Amino acid sequence: MTNIKNSFKNADDAYYYFYDLISINGIDYGDTKALFNVGFYLNNPLQTDITDEHRNWNKQYAEAEWQWYLSGDPSVDKLGELYGKVPPIWENMADSQRRCRSNYGWQWNRNNQIDKIIAKLAVVKDTRHAVISIYDGKEIDTYEKDTPCTYGIQFTLLYDQNLTGRQNPALNMTVLMRSNDLWYGFCNDQYCFAKLQKMIAAELCVEVGTYYHFATNLHLYNNKLNK
Repeated sequence: MTNIKNSFKNADDAYYYFYDLISINGIDYGDTKALFNVGFYLNNPLQTDITDEHRNWNKQYAEAEWQWYLSGDPSVDKLGELYGKVPPIWENMADSQRRCRSNYGWQWNRNNQIDKIIAKLAVVKDTRHAVISIYDGKEIDTYEKDTPCTYGIQFTLLYDQNLTGRQNPALNMTVLMRSNDLWYGFCNDQYCFAKLQKMIAAELCVEVGTYYHFATNLHLYNNKLNK
């Protein structure tokens, strides 16, 4: 496989790059073209807008999804309240009680994971324990119609070696995904993950650093190719 660029100014740059790369070099995998074991940095993670007119990314929807995660309510009806309707993709994934395990906020609210990592980072600046677990094998039998695409999210406080005069470290974030659809998943996920990074950085009174995104399978569905 061709060498893959691993650093981008923002999510928009990464989206355009990987759309072309998957279209040209992606491997046929089910009803997708896919790249495997792809990791890259977003140097300005708070620049979340996706500008491709064919993608027609909806920031209002991405914000509603973020607010849904913040609510911790796994019901798709809560998303419907926030956005005005429930998108078909979530309707299809909802279980018999209209809940989705892929509501990341519901996942990170388990055992107060957010509060615990903030407390840990506040005391132990070089901790390797600031990890949010999303995909959980102990609850795999509850993944009735949907399986979370994200394994986990880890946060690290680091000084930027290329800058001088910074008094405090920045909060860097690593997202590990088992599967990531570039068209829908990446565009909306990166928005929500960047919001989470910003929220935790604010709690710690530090700057937002880099965002490292890793997907075992980064793909485009065939019907989204050459749009």
